Amino acid sequence: MHLGLDLGTSSIKGLLIDDNQKIIAEATAPMAVSRPQDGWSEQDPAEWIKGAESVFNALAQKTDLSKLVSIGLSGHMHGATLIDKNDKVLRPCILWNDTRSHAEAAEMDSDAEFRSVSGNIVFPGFTAPKVAWVRNNEPEIFNQIAKVLLPKDYLRLWLTGGHVAEMSDAAGTSWLDTGKRDWSDSLLQKTGLTRDQMPSLVEGNEASGTLRSVLCQKYGITQSVVVAGGGGDNAASGIGVGVAKAGDAFVSLGTSGVLFAASDGYAPDAASAVHTFCHALPKTWHQMGVILSATDSLNWYAKLVGQDAAQLTKALGELEAPSKTLFMPYLGGERTPHNDAAVRGAFIGLEHATNTAAGTRAVLEGVVHAFRDSFDVLTSTGTKINRIMAVGGGSKSDYWLSAIATSLQMPIDVPVAGDFGGALGAARLGMMAAGASADIVTRPQVAKTITPNLQLSNAFADAHQRYREAYKSIRNLT
Repeated sequence: MHLGLDLGTSSIKGLLIDDNQKIIAEATAPMAVSRPQDGWSEQDPAEWIKGAESVFNALAQKTDLSKLVSIGLSGHMHGATLIDKNDKVLRPCILWNDTRSHAEAAEMDSDAEFRSVSGNIVFPGFTAPKVAWVRNNEPEIFNQIAKVLLPKDYLRLWLTGGHVAEMSDAAGTSWLDTGKRDWSDSLLQKTGLTRDQMPSLVEGNEASGTLRSVLCQKYGITQSVVVAGGGGDNAASGIGVGVAKAGDAFVSLGTSGVLFAASDGYAPDAASAVHTFCHALPKTWHQMGVILSATDSLNWYAKLVGQDAAQLTKALGELEAPSKTLFMPYLGGERTPHNDAAVRGAFIGLEHATNTAAGTRAVLEGVVHAFRDSFDVLTSTGTKINRIMAVGGGSKSDYWLSAIATSLQMPIDVPVAGDFGGALGAARLGMMAAGASADIVTRPQVAKTITPNLQLSNAFADAHQRYREAYKSIRNLT
């Protein structure tokens, strides 16, 4: 059996599969986030261990774990987990959605070497500016740092006793030379750290260690259990949904939106706010356009009009050309391509004919235009996108997917029902670390394909151009 552990912000999930990738059992445990001040977001790493123990215990009650041969890890990225020379946690982990280090991030980003080496803008959510904030505000803690670990890699420490990270997660720290797939001594030095304070690096499908004997004994495991490098959450999801080769992509319609494209070359474009990270397999990279409010925008609108979000989309019928009404989905700022935390959303072009259905279409179209922004900047770097798989709760809306397919002029595949997320990707990486080939990274069976409506392509292109002009007009007004 092979176990995928996916450490999310709100829960940790364990997924057990067999050699044929058939699901044997799964379990989850909840996680809580602490927000002690405005803009702060923290978790106690001890809760991750507690959650992982709960998942192991629940799985052990469902099946015999004695046949476990591999574990793969997935987790939320960018978190700063600081430990001392005795592996003691020095303070709560500062999470990916914590914005306290905006000043430190801006200072780092003004140094051109960070973008040129890491391939990315230094966002406040990344790891390096958070540690710089600790240095500026909690020097007594900074001076005790022996290792900086990412969240899933603290789980690895509990599992194996080793300090190890892998390329896809490390690429989101602002310390990795993303093209060379190695820590940058220069960037570390600029933040007052050294390579000795970083974990060693492996590829996502390589062994990072073996399960500690005390855990093997607890669950009746007599053979060695390899623990794979794993991947950051989106990279692991890419492995789970079979997006690992150039030309493969997925669009995720969750609370936020992600357009994720695999690449066999390194072609960063930091200025576009595209994320260019290592993938979880050797000699591969991936790029992401990130939309901060995808289904979040629809849920906001549903609450505003006092109706159910799913019912709003089901009532729309066949795809229509965009109307004069534009929705800008910047409820909490925007990441790609604007890197604009201050801009806020807007309805533009409201008229007497704008009823609830028209408003719903405008909201969906606003998110579609945001995906088109990401698609344009990703492909402008030379990244190929031949076909897209849809995942996430919003992918249940055929209308929304039809609008995306029409705007991008590309078919979108919808998988059969099942779990193809980070936990499956982590389990697959574990299988590879245990000896399986990369051929196991297959795409799920396609339930249906949404094709572009070519008769409406020009209308969506025109609406997207108006959307781009509208951003220029509202960015200083909101």
